[in-house]
Amino acid sequence: MPNISIKGSQMPASPIRKLVPYAEEAKKRGVNVYHLNIGQPDIKTPQIALDAVKNNTLNVLAYSRSEGSEAYRKKLAAYYKKNNILVNAADIIVTTGGSEALLFAFGSIMDIGDEVIIPEPFYANYNGFSVASGINVVPVISKIEDNFALPPIEEFEKLITPKTKAILICNPGNPTGYLYSEEEIKKLASLVKKHDLFLIADEVYREFVYDGVKHYSILENEGLEDHAIIIDSVSKRYSMCGARIGCLVSKNKEVINTALKFAQARLSPPTYAQIACEAALDTDQSYFDEVITEYVGRRNTLIKELEQISGVKVAYPKGAFYCMVELPIDNADNFAQWLLESFHYNNQTVMVAPAAGFYSTPGVGLNQIRIAYVLKSEDLVKAIHILKIALEKYILQAN
Repeated sequence: MPNISIKGSQMPASPIRKLVPYAEEAKKRGVNVYHLNIGQPDIKTPQIALDAVKNNTLNVLAYSRSEGSEAYRKKLAAYYKKNNILVNAADIIVTTGGSEALLFAFGSIMDIGDEVIIPEPFYANYNGFSVASGINVVPVISKIEDNFALPPIEEFEKLITPKTKAILICNPGNPTGYLYSEEEIKKLASLVKKHDLFLIADEVYREFVYDGVKHYSILENEGLEDHAIIIDSVSKRYSMCGARIGCLVSKNKEVINTALKFAQARLSPPTYAQIACEAALDTDQSYFDEVITEYVGRRNTLIKELEQISGVKVAYPKGAFYCMVELPIDNADNFAQWLLESFHYNNQTVMVAPAAGFYSTPGVGLNQIRIAYVLKSEDLVKAIHILKIALEKYILQAN
């Protein structure tokens, strides 16, 4: 039988999705599963976006431009201007989700064997994108004790080699929920300018910031125009994960022209989805105000419930809708599988994301999980109560 590629065998499985078969089996047994494992919001998609597709009168569903429709990119530029990010339509390439934007960025600025420095824990698929692109992730560890704040800038500088091409951050962070401050962004900006690197910021959770704190984009930083690449997406902003529309944004014309060649090779982003996303940009601010209020309530409920469990350590998220939790166990992968295979309480269980998959350093994060607080507060209370009982039983069995 022919062999699969080395790249294929090195491609990591999703730590979020690999437990799905166990969850499906639990459901077949009649067990109700509370999904704390995946960032699929239950917030309603703006009606204006849904109506734009329903009421569309297209006779031919044709290709769009490779860089995305001009009308959508112009409206995106206006959206960014409201967020103090001064770009125009020519600085934007529309992609099939933020995932494709990141792949285009990697392909445009790095060759096989090059390195990208990423604070970990980080979005698990960064590992997969790096394998697919033939590049190496160089992690710099942030700690739950520091709430996953940016590690000291000296730790980044120690890791820079001739192969280093970029630093990648997610702001606010998935899986940590950490929001980088303006001061932290400026430290990174100084570093990439000093060493002539790119700074890539995954800013898909820009709207989800709490406690009166403001999001500071890398493209708000003057003098960083040639170094900055933003990865963005509508998935979480408008609860439109299935639209699969994102974008790459940069003032660096060489980056945009190179990324466009990758965009041309895959022809175009989805036409209907762009119509929906263009309409979504007219969503009233009240939509976001209500969403933020809802998520702050969910976060506060989650933290309160988790802090009542003995031996649990919780990071306090300032953005996105994720929380990193350290459990008094040895292996969260085994625990997460056991929750679905062998445990239920009143015919209910919970599904969590083991955190080891959000690290690239072996052996780190083995006793941590990521919780997505995308359930209503009353369901979060029930889910964490079940988690508490499960932990007690699991630890008792282990001893």
